[in-house]
Order: sequence, then structure tokens, then C-alpha cells
Amino acid sequence: MTTPPRPPAARPAPVAGAGVELLFLRDEDMRQAQELLLLACRAFGNVIDPALQEYGLGHAHYRIMQTVALQPGIAVGALLDVLGITKQSMSRTLGELVAHGLLRHETTPQDRRRRCLYLSARGAEIETRLFSLQREVLLRVYRNAGGRAVDGFRRVMRGLIDESATPGVSTDAFHPPDRSSS
Repeated sequence: MTTPPRPPAARPAPVAGAGVELLFLRDEDMRQAQELLLLACRAFGNVIDPALQEYGLGHAHYRIMQTVALQPGIAVGALLDVLGITKQSMSRTLGELVAHGLLRHETTPQDRRRRCLYLSARGAEIETRLFSLQREVLLRVYRNAGGRAVDGFRRVMRGLIDESATPGVSTDAFHPPDRSSS
């Protein structure tokens, strides 16, 4: 078994000028960011691997369940756009989720060809458990990083999403959490 690669060592950030150092990013900084994104996505996904294995599911199943949990009633076509996967791949995975009783689809009265997706009670229970495993990791990391770092992380992630110009995916749909005390 090979040891996973270590994240690249971070250079100390300059003390003065909060955004000034960003004007001088070099290719090495961009490669580091790319590698960190790759390794972070992999590590974050690995957090749920034991639970996925327990349920006989894979990451593709979870991505569908997660998207349906965030957007109950999402149409199959919209789900394709959000996930950016092929119809063939999604069809197989959707079929497995329906066969396991984790997902259900309903046709709309307005258009019998349009199928909207919903998690079953068992599907919602499993998705909630998987989310909670990743939530715990995010909570620890966010707390260690601090509020300004979390805000910066969100801006970077939203920027990457907006730069992608992927159909059906936009940060316009994301709203910051309501932190008001009212």
C-alpha cells in the first residue's frame, strides 16, 4: 500500500497588505493550489468511504443523493447538468438507488415525461449520516482556520464555480447562511 502524497509545504504569507501578495503569484503557487484542491477533494471524499462501503454505495450514488437532498424535486435533466455526468452513467446509478429504495421519482402532472427526484426516508437517513461525517471534518477545519479564512475559502470556491460557466451550475443559487439573531 502506497502512502498518499503529502500536501505541498505552504510558503509563509507576507505580513503586509492583505491582497498585495496575490498580484505576484507564480506558476509554482498555481500548481500548489491545483494540487491542494485535488488532494483536499480526495481526502474529503475518503471521509465517507467506510460508510459508503457499508451501504454498498459509491461516490456517484452519494453525489446524486446529496444533490437531491439539496434540491428535492430536481428534474433528471437538471441533475445531469449539475453533476456533469453522462446520461448512461447517471441512468445506471439512478436505477441502483431506486432499486435499493433510496430514491424515488415522480412524473409531473404538467408533463408526464418530466421525472422529479426525491430521497426516500431511508435515502434521507443515509444521506444525513454521510453528510454528518463530512460536516464534522469541515467543522474542525473551519474552526482551526478562523472566520476570515472560511470567508476567503468560500470566495475562492464560488469564483471557481462561476469561472466554469457550467450549464445549470451557478453561485447565484447559493445564499450565505442567515446569521441574524432575529
